[in-house]
Amino acid sequence: MPASGEIQPRGTNRRRVLAGGAALGAAAVGTTLPPGVPTLARAAAHEGAGEPSTTDPFTLGVASGEPDQHSVVLWTRLAPRPLAEDGLGGMNRRVVVVHWEVALDDRFRHVVRRGHEWTGPDAGYAVHAEVAGLAPGREYFYRFRHGRHVSPAGRTRTAPAPAVVGAGLTMCFASCSQFEHGFFTAYRRLAEDEPDVVLHLGDYLYEYRRDSYVSPDGNVRDHRGPETETLANYRQRYAQYRTDADLRAAHAAAPWLVVPDDHEVDNNWAADVPEKPHRPQPDFLERRANAFRAYYENMPLRRRNRPRGPHIRLHRTVAWGALVNFHMLDTRQYRDDQACGDGWKVCEDAADPARTLTGDAQEAWLLERFRESRARWDLLGQQVFFARRRNASGATSMDAWDGYRGSRDRVSRGWVDAGVRNPVVLTGDVHTHWANELKADYADPDSPVIGTELVTTSISSGGDGYDSDPGDNENLRRNPHIKFFNARRGYVRTRITPGQLRADFRVLDRVTEPGAPARTRASFAIADRRPGLIERHPH
Repeated sequence: MPASGEIQPRGTNRRRVLAGGAALGAAAVGTTLPPGVPTLARAAAHEGAGEPSTTDPFTLGVASGEPDQHSVVLWTRLAPRPLAEDGLGGMNRRVVVVHWEVALDDRFRHVVRRGHEWTGPDAGYAVHAEVAGLAPGREYFYRFRHGRHVSPAGRTRTAPAPAVVGAGLTMCFASCSQFEHGFFTAYRRLAEDEPDVVLHLGDYLYEYRRDSYVSPDGNVRDHRGPETETLANYRQRYAQYRTDADLRAAHAAAPWLVVPDDHEVDNNWAADVPEKPHRPQPDFLERRANAFRAYYENMPLRRRNRPRGPHIRLHRTVAWGALVNFHMLDTRQYRDDQACGDGWKVCEDAADPARTLTGDAQEAWLLERFRESRARWDLLGQQVFFARRRNASGATSMDAWDGYRGSRDRVSRGWVDAGVRNPVVLTGDVHTHWANELKADYADPDSPVIGTELVTTSISSGGDGYDSDPGDNENLRRNPHIKFFNARRGYVRTRITPGQLRADFRVLDRVTEPGAPARTRASFAIADRRPGLIERHPH
């Protein structure tokens, strides 16, 4: 039996959607809908009469994202041959139509919205349908059709109305899935938790060619194609990742909010500076434009997030009624280059108050969102370690907020000055679980706790990882505001209510073999109006 108080999945017939396979789509074709509402199957039979059957184009699954109180983005991408080198998934380079429908039930007996979108080679055969006119705070199911083929179904939901606090929200967040390093079982376990919303905080894929980044446990799968630099390269790599059934299940389980980190473009890039600026490669801004275009094509983002060349607007606030504001940040595109040549350093330049991780405009935007917020919880969905973290030599990471201390101070002071009720920073990037208390002054042990940071480990990056006893961890002794560390793979599951945020650090003992179970390694609560961590015991 699970421990009392641990967050439990709801265990309804949504399991049919979470299976992520084609069975539901096939079974749903013959269901009966209300009179006057043609089913996708009925339309397919009519439009497909006399046409030869073709290969299933829905090999990459379905997804949804960016929910507000009346709308959500539905996504798919046609790819009958997903690993085609030209990045177009085996499509015939013609513009085609894709139909969609949204229903109240997972058998599509009660369809409430339907429509169609056109797509073609210029969009990488991706579909973004912004479905409006939905009711607030409702669960919906959706699917697509192209020709005679009906996609698997996905589950999504809208946000509550702006004034509604509600009973609570289950949110999972994840980061760092390296295809070569392990199987994506953690995505499957996340899907089985049936969250209301998922945050993905970067490194959705990795840019490296085969075997150029090898896990300590050895690579168990191979990247297809060269290091990603061209648009075709990035499109092919996204398609390869989406061929993983566990990842498709996680996308089909709930709406996602996404931000990239570095590997969606190039390791440790900063603004217009690549990791290795002297390595021969295409112009970096051209590469960045290719990466952003492919990122948009493969994520359930709104049309307003469409990139313009090497620029993409990704910082945004998504409100979940009056309970949560999700502030999604971009910590790559506008930052200064890493101080002192990057890496772990004792670096005076890192303290320069003029240095910025967010850029001036994004920082001003975020501080204004703090001043305007009336939400119970304000969560920052972002990529790199926020709290101070020193190693044995006193060095800190120049790629994290430690390398941009003035930027961190201004953001922290901003939520304090604005009176933000419950600030919580959500972080990916580092391939390990951490739970941190955020301090007004890390040099003063008596400085007040002003916020909390939850850091998720990787889905697979780094291989199986290892377990450890937090009581014996040197990082925790050197950094007393850090309360938990673990190096297994997994994700973080949260339950957010008006009175508290509970976080379960979920781990898998192995990712080098598929199918491992997930367990809760540690649980912490954050109480309303009381920043900091209260440890709970899940076992």
